Amino acid sequence: MAGLYFDEFEIGQIFKHAVRRTVTEADNVWFSTMTCNPAAIHIDEEYCRNHTEFGQRIVNSAFTMGLVVGLTVGDTTLGTTAGNLGFEEVRFPRPVFHGDTIRSETEVIDKRASKSRPNQGIVTFMHRGFNQRDELVMHCKRPALMLCKPAA
Repeated sequence: MAGLYFDEFEIGQIFKHAVRRTVTEADNVWFSTMTCNPAAIHIDEEYCRNHTEFGQRIVNSAFTMGLVVGLTVGDTTLGTTAGNLGFEEVRFPRPVFHGDTIRSETEVIDKRASKSRPNQGIVTFMHRGFNQRDELVMHCKRPALMLCKPAA
């Protein structure tokens, strides 16, 4: 099991996740199509070239959030989470473009034992995504319900 148990997290702990991923045109077009998002800024290159400040398509922000958080799972919650409790304060300070390579960092910003589930606790993560120029492209808080380490 790659993830950590509730007991193994410490407030202030920072993970610099090793796995990175380059975003492709197919990622963006397929994700936008699968989620029924026909916004021209995601799927119409000609429109973007002539009518947007970026001059090219930008990657769907929901894909960006999913990728940034997904890159964190192996080091943090894989096999040790009982459930995701939500996303808070989600921000996209810079756009992501086709060909950008995204990496993630996670900081543990809070943790507390569950009041109603004796073998679980809540860990709040701050996930940050960066492009290949080390520019912040996304950040969010994510509380997760984590399993406690089983008794030996």
